[in-house]
Amino acid sequence: MSNYKENLFYGASPLIHARARDLRKSMTPAEMKLWEKLKGKALEGYKFRRQHPICNFIVDFYCHSSKLVIELDGSIHDLPDQKEYDSGRQYELQEFGLRVLRFTNEEVIQSTEKVIKEILEAI
Repeated sequence: MSNYKENLFYGASPLIHARARDLRKSMTPAEMKLWEKLKGKALEGYKFRRQHPICNFIVDFYCHSSKLVIELDGSIHDLPDQKEYDSGRQYELQEFGLRVLRFTNEEVIQSTEKVIKEILEAI
């Protein structure tokens, strides 16, 4: 079991786990909308986790069986420093063999079915 947890969380610390629990209590409207489509294996039987700890990061959504990370970006992600941070973070996640899909909050709210289609194509 410990090997499974290690593979699931990639060595995330108890502090990262606690922060993820807190983030689950304060999801953005876009996160809540996408979570409604993903939770309970609603998307063709794939299990997604929300605000999931991976190493030093907390990803918005994660499907372990397909090694897929989904990130939702608000307007702060347009800032140059944030773009640089996101790029480095994505690189580190990809080093674990994970694929990362990024959507804007607006895409999720205005074009939910298009987002779901892209997620299914990635899986």
